[in-house]
Amino acid sequence: MVAADTGGRILHVDLTSGRLEVESPPESFFRTYFGGSAMGMYYILRNTPPGTDAFDPRNVLTFMASPLTGTPIAGQSRMCVSARSPIVDGIGDSQAGGYFPAELRFAGFDGIVISGRAANPVYLWLHDGEAELRPADHLWGMTTPEAEDLLKQELGDKKIEVAQIGPAGERLVRLAAIMNMSNRANGRTGMGAVMGSKNLKAVVVRGTRKKVPLADAKKLGEMARWGAAEIPNNPDVISLRADGTAGVLEYQHLIGSLPTFNYNEGQFAQNELISGATMSDTILKARESCYACAVRCKRVVETEFEGRPVEPRFGGPEFETLGTLGSYCGVSDLPAIAMGNQICNLYGLDTIGTGATLAWAMECFENGLLTEDDLGFSGHFGDAGAMVRLVEMIAKREGIGEVLSNGSRRAADLLGKGHAFLITVKGAEAPAHMPQAKRSLGLIYAVNPFGADHQSSEHDPMIEDRTAELYLERLALLGLDHVLPAGSLGPDKVRFALRTQQFYSFLDTATLCQFVWGPAWTLYGPRETVDFVRAVTGWSDFDVDELMEIGERRLNMLRAFNAREGIDRGHDRLPAKFFRPLGGTGPTAGVALVEADIEAAKDEYYRLAGWDALTGNPTPQTLSRLGLDWTDVGTAAG
Repeated sequence: MVAADTGGRILHVDLTSGRLEVESPPESFFRTYFGGSAMGMYYILRNTPPGTDAFDPRNVLTFMASPLTGTPIAGQSRMCVSARSPIVDGIGDSQAGGYFPAELRFAGFDGIVISGRAANPVYLWLHDGEAELRPADHLWGMTTPEAEDLLKQELGDKKIEVAQIGPAGERLVRLAAIMNMSNRANGRTGMGAVMGSKNLKAVVVRGTRKKVPLADAKKLGEMARWGAAEIPNNPDVISLRADGTAGVLEYQHLIGSLPTFNYNEGQFAQNELISGATMSDTILKARESCYACAVRCKRVVETEFEGRPVEPRFGGPEFETLGTLGSYCGVSDLPAIAMGNQICNLYGLDTIGTGATLAWAMECFENGLLTEDDLGFSGHFGDAGAMVRLVEMIAKREGIGEVLSNGSRRAADLLGKGHAFLITVKGAEAPAHMPQAKRSLGLIYAVNPFGADHQSSEHDPMIEDRTAELYLERLALLGLDHVLPAGSLGPDKVRFALRTQQFYSFLDTATLCQFVWGPAWTLYGPRETVDFVRAVTGWSDFDVDELMEIGERRLNMLRAFNAREGIDRGHDRLPAKFFRPLGGTGPTAGVALVEADIEAAKDEYYRLAGWDALTGNPTPQTLSRLGLDWTDVGTAAG
């Protein structure tokens, strides 16, 4: 056990030896790496040997908050979990909200660096500056609510927060997530499987002193009050409060960006049956928030499917889940989607990767590559019962679920078929925003270090045609000062993609919610983000340029890790399906990406980013400018 100390503390955990050590880095370290992904990458690049497999004990797993986490303002209670991924080629990176991130800081820690593998299951208990490892054999095999309830009983405190793996992570399902509150997920890139490989069941946190250091509490209070009062004046944010992320489903359908039948079409004829408005009118029970957040976008639903209850404890499906378990699979049964979401949260699964893998399996079934003998039942698009059964089979690695638990790309490799139906980039299944409708997303899906991701940049409509007039004042602070044509992918759109990606990269370093803080449509824009950092840290000279450099540094660290592992431009490939014309109806029917356009956009992106055009890797000059010479990635120069 380690004892309490004061601020700026990183806990190092060696699960193999059981050793716990606390590091207190200097202020300069926090100003350089800040928190979140960038700080996690510092320790991963330093301590994970090149060539380490995702399930190797030497694979360093980091949980990181930031100096902003736990402050009394909306959109700050988030954390980033990073490690080499078991599902994506190269680095894995994932964010989650809830109350756990704030409680981690109240417990006296800014981050956790975990290496090794425990001989038997354990959990990590952090409380008021102290840390200890405890046996978790009695928790192993439990679902997320079972384990959380027992831990609260065992520790005698109902206010503890638990970040844990469910049975899926224990079984090394590559799609496994890390869950807190049984409904908030570090979902993408398989971080739950990495945690399971270390025999680490949970991280449990509690801090009785609900304060973090603030340089200017008065200024922060003013910002918090302004934000709460401004919500009714922001149509995007008020929509989040009313219908959650599900509120965008009908808009995505309207513009032809709602993936349907495994990305074969861009509109779902039955979209209204699974929309945010329908959820609010039928199965919505409550709206919840993360710590200190006034937006309250989290859905809580209650219903049943085939006689089985869908319980409020598991929250409710977000837009991505409505897409992947719904329109991707042709399923229009909202209670079935809510049940699929519940099973994912119960066992600890990423809903995006899981739903997209099921959609791939259904397309294989439609084309005779999988049969009833393979599945044990019929698996046509639109079969809600089949979708729910397959989710559970993946979680338990039963039957065809044993193969599908590896994600769709590895499943195709294991079966030796179905590759033409994949929608993966670097192994990550594409989320529910279609680059056929949002062209710069195709570029970001390709170049993003951890594969296709919809929250790594701003989306095209924010700077296209009349919509952009609402956001141009904010975007101009990033040097994006004029409206671009809809559907464009020229140099200006590439610059938009990179600059907003760097801003979003800062958000994932500062662990800020992208629904509250951002470059365009959100509650607080770039100017307010700078003011927030100043109010918390006292860095009076902090500005947008430094913010962007921190985001750029994090992006280059992720890319440098991949370069070290031999992952380069050759891996920045979009699936063949994206270059085939879409079917169905609507504005994207018959539309396909053009490979020459994507390649030209990549050339321009690498040039603007300071990356080598042949390899797509950061150049030595770029690494040096960002203070990253020490990464010594070897292949980064090309």
